[in-house]
Amino acid sequence: MQYIQVTFSFTEVQEYQKDLLIDELANIGYNTFEDTADGFDAFVDLDNYNEEALKEVMIQFEGELKYSYSVSEIAAENWNEEWEKNFEPLIIDDQCYIRATFHQPQPQYQYEIVIDPKMAFGTGHHQTTTMMMQYILSADIEGKIILDMGCGTGILAILASKRGAKMLTAIDNDDVCYESTLENSSLNNISNIAALCGGKESIPETSFDIILANINRNILIDQISRYAEVLKENGSIFFSGFYESPDLEMISETCKEFGINYVSHKKIGEWVAAHFKK
Repeated sequence: MQYIQVTFSFTEVQEYQKDLLIDELANIGYNTFEDTADGFDAFVDLDNYNEEALKEVMIQFEGELKYSYSVSEIAAENWNEEWEKNFEPLIIDDQCYIRATFHQPQPQYQYEIVIDPKMAFGTGHHQTTTMMMQYILSADIEGKIILDMGCGTGILAILASKRGAKMLTAIDNDDVCYESTLENSSLNNISNIAALCGGKESIPETSFDIILANINRNILIDQISRYAEVLKENGSIFFSGFYESPDLEMISETCKEFGINYVSHKKIGEWVAAHFKK
């Protein structure tokens, strides 16, 4: 598969402005972002690249950002080489150690996850993934049936499995993410994750104790009605991939329509993760 790499460089930029731009790019199909010295690289598969949509996003930031960008094609087989140059191991809450296959194990941590992301989103380094993992580390996971929507590399489902989840369904609409979840499950000797490629229509008729969804606001709002159908009474949803204002209020209002209530949220930078309960 071929990918489009858009390299953004900024002369003056605030961190929240970069986050806002990343959020808008995610809304038009970009699924992987890598920081650089001058800005960041954004990746989208070739079939989803739309030059006009990119220009429309950038118009929103005229007068606010001093930037330049360039567009190039990148072959999937070159992705891992680029990723290996930049990936550093990550520790979450002094409990979970995330590494690549070329890093040394660290057995002093309770949970170790080995990730080979290919072009899939989710190595734990992004604030949204970090907060979701923090929720998983603190939640009652033992014996639970869990749905992971927008699973990316499968990292959240893998951590939940290591924490004792009984059965997990991991869904992403990107076939690269689907393959990545299968490969990473195998790398971590996980056998209770069923990976599916699709959207909300792929959610099985199963009663879930917990739903994990690290996706952008618009997709979350669109999918909440389906989550309500498959979430058990007193079940929990952990959301991330959005901002405190106005996103959290919009999501909370939509959840309320389907009997799902806000419990709490946490924040890193401008990004938010939130806990809801049915």
